Amino acid sequence: MTRAVCPGSFDPVTNGHLDIFRRAAALFDELIVATGTNISKSRLFDPDERLEMLREACTELPNVTVMGFTGLIVDFCKEIDAHAIVKGLRGGNDYEYELPMAQMNAHLSGVETVFIPTTASLGYVSSSLVKEVASLGGDVAELVPPAVHARLSRKLGSRDA
Repeated sequence: MTRAVCPGSFDPVTNGHLDIFRRAAALFDELIVATGTNISKSRLFDPDERLEMLREACTELPNVTVMGFTGLIVDFCKEIDAHAIVKGLRGGNDYEYELPMAQMNAHLSGVETVFIPTTASLGYVSSSLVKEVASLGGDVAELVPPAVHARLSRKLGSRDA
């Protein structure tokens, strides 16, 4: 069995993330979508809210499980016997950010990272941009799952989030 982990903050999960989950789930027997704590990023949703949104968004993906983790992703991979880490890439900036982490993870544990390029039509979608646009009253309904859109609207108190 090949098991991979797709880690991220998913604050909130977007349709770009779901695209990566679907495509990675087709490559591996089991995909664990894992959300952790990254102290370098500020969060809109707490860990429990992010896990709930991910579980709701992944219900139609039978070989996908959602879990939370703390600490190093490579330690989590060892704990659940995962052989690969999946990361979506929107462009060159993502690659420049992710490559050193992939190399460090391989050095620390031997766990390889698989990069999946984002579908071109979703390449501009990020959680940060979705939150920013929604907080200013922009319509992000087509960029996130409906349940996430509802939570985002409630959280931001926006008319059109």
